[in-house]
Amino acid sequence: MSAAAVSLAGIVKRHGAVTALAGIDLEVAPGEFFSLLGPSGSGKTTTLRILAGLEHADEGTVRLDGKDVTSLEPGARDVAMVFQSYALYPHMTVGENIAFPLRMSGVPRGEMESAVREAAARVRIDHLLERRPGQLSGGQQQRCALARAIVRKPALFLLDEPLSNLDAKLRVETRVELKRLQRALNVTAVYVTHDQEEALSLSDRLAVFMDGRVVQVGTPEEVFSRPATVDVAGFLGNPPMNLLPAWLEDGSALVEGTRLDLPSLRALGAREVTLGIRPSAVRIAAEGVPATVTMCEALGEDFFVDLSVGERLVRAKMNGRERPAERSQVRIQLEQGALHIFDRQTGLRL
Repeated sequence: MSAAAVSLAGIVKRHGAVTALAGIDLEVAPGEFFSLLGPSGSGKTTTLRILAGLEHADEGTVRLDGKDVTSLEPGARDVAMVFQSYALYPHMTVGENIAFPLRMSGVPRGEMESAVREAAARVRIDHLLERRPGQLSGGQQQRCALARAIVRKPALFLLDEPLSNLDAKLRVETRVELKRLQRALNVTAVYVTHDQEEALSLSDRLAVFMDGRVVQVGTPEEVFSRPATVDVAGFLGNPPMNLLPAWLEDGSALVEGTRLDLPSLRALGAREVTLGIRPSAVRIAAEGVPATVTMCEALGEDFFVDLSVGERLVRAKMNGRERPAERSQVRIQLEQGALHIFDRQTGLRL
């Protein structure tokens, strides 16, 4: 099985007056685990369905290994898809479900049986081949859907929120397994999720979708540490980045009436900005922006502190034993090296 290169160029999809995709350009390298991440309705699943051939784009081209497959039907593309619902046939056994794509391709019975056993063994359900989907747990159904996808040895593996129906513990276990499986099969995987933890832990690279557009592409580290827009900053992270309006002038920022010295930003001149800072970089200190503690939330060794700064909520992630009292007045320091600066008008990173 050889891993496919994927190329989407200028993909536009309209549903009546609504533009679901407004010109998607993406390149996925052979053997890459590539995630499409974004909130609900941002265009991730539509993009995946166009890749699979289940929907056709109104404009643009889809290429697999350099070959234009834009107008090809799903069966003529070397792809396999795993759906959120698993889409298993309830009247068939696990073995018959896994064999289904091979049967449709006219693979001889002897060859089919060994391929089914091999695919089932890869996902550790070879002892369940005689059961029906209704007799399986959610995790086992998920593995059955994966086995059915890999049995054909496709060049491209498309996964649409495949872990969202599993409980939290099983989701983490299956995530590790999925990555191991993709590496062992040496297959290109395009993975749709709104769960950023999944995307950050699984992906070689990812594309962040917002309102039918790709707003940033990069490795998980790049996208997390240098979000390209204020929307990406406010979406990524758990909890996400704190965003505070400020006026920047002459190397200092005015935040809620408090002036912060930021000499490194002198070159940006005078302008309205949004300051972004991760909860882990917010400190309670003797000097800084005045805030009121509204809540403390314990998380084992760490705790989150909710602070109101003027009309804004700021979250701080802290560790140690010193917890500020609720309703107490404190001052918070925003670590200069950890600040992200966005233009207030365009939302773009400065």
